[in-house]
Amino acid sequence: MDYSKLPPFQGEGPIKPISCVEMHTAGEPTRILWTGFPELTGTLMEQRDQAKCKGDKFRRLLMLEPRGHYDMYGAILRPETELVATGSADIGVLFMHNEGFSTMCGHATIALGRFLVDADENVFPRRSRLKYDTESGTTQLNLHVPCGLVRVTVPTLPTGKSDPSRPVSFISVPSFKIAISLKVPLPETHRWPELQGRDSVTADFSYGGAYYCLISAKELGFPGGLAKFDLQKMDHATGLLKKAIIGNPDLKYLTQNVITGEQGFLYSVMITDNELGHVDAPQGTATFRAREGVDSEETGLCFFANQQIDRSPTGGCVAARVALAHAKGDLSVGEKRMYNSLVNRSHKALAGFVGSVSSVAEDQQSVDVRVEGYAFYTGYHSFVVESEDGLGIDGFSMKDISF
Repeated sequence: MDYSKLPPFQGEGPIKPISCVEMHTAGEPTRILWTGFPELTGTLMEQRDQAKCKGDKFRRLLMLEPRGHYDMYGAILRPETELVATGSADIGVLFMHNEGFSTMCGHATIALGRFLVDADENVFPRRSRLKYDTESGTTQLNLHVPCGLVRVTVPTLPTGKSDPSRPVSFISVPSFKIAISLKVPLPETHRWPELQGRDSVTADFSYGGAYYCLISAKELGFPGGLAKFDLQKMDHATGLLKKAIIGNPDLKYLTQNVITGEQGFLYSVMITDNELGHVDAPQGTATFRAREGVDSEETGLCFFANQQIDRSPTGGCVAARVALAHAKGDLSVGEKRMYNSLVNRSHKALAGFVGSVSSVAEDQQSVDVRVEGYAFYTGYHSFVVESEDGLGIDGFSMKDISF
């Protein structure tokens, strides 16, 4: 069948068609919206607040079923922000997921890097600002995200289009450790069977544009580590741990920015395992190329937002983990570490993320982290809603169905 001859949508709908490009970074989806979202004005954070108030139904209908799924992720292009106006940024973006709008997303930043280099000025009004370096064959892009400014480097072909054979990289917002080997008390109502009677766990806390709790699989109660993972049980355990942390007023400092003093929120619990070793990959694959110069490897399983599972190694958390490793003395400036997910470990031609400390702040409080990864296109969508579709105007999740 020749799909190009299908007629365009002719029905009447309560919203205009929403145009998206679909990509994935190490298996994690990014649905990039470039037209059709409600008008937003003001600073980027003001736009984020407006999106929460008047755009949440758009988030639900695009992230949840029947157009998405519980683990879908989205990015909304914002051509006008205060940093774009001053020339510090080339374009802004808002991130969204199954629960709401997040402050940072590394895997989406990698995908956006490729897409924005490939886009024309109808999609990216300030496309002409981008600088192409002929010596390195890369294009520089400054992206305004809710947590600050992220500097993106996109491998570029002589044609001006992005080069999928080389990794996109970005320099994070200042990242820092918050607590190392902290004993987290667990109320009786927030304990899980695998604890075997323990009333606390020991975890690390770090920031990479969002706030993360990092805990080893064994400490969480799974002696087989991520080599013998049980998604349902780990989902249950991390959900209870997150609630215990959020519900404890004595732990509020764990989500406070050490530089600005701004209060944030716990975004994710990352289960780590540094005993699985490296991933062997066929020569010539992305994984083989990504491992060049890598000194060590670590695997993780990330539960974020409303227990959404990240298929990728989680770019923001890679920044947080690199900052934590540097604070522990385990990772020096320039030393590279490969961060794997369960997905890229099982699909050996799919590369994980490479993280390294790019620079250290003068006061030693934070580090700038370089994160590298590969993103690929998977398709394009023009989403519509028919007036008669009472389900499609909102979106649903099987996990939330009740009578």
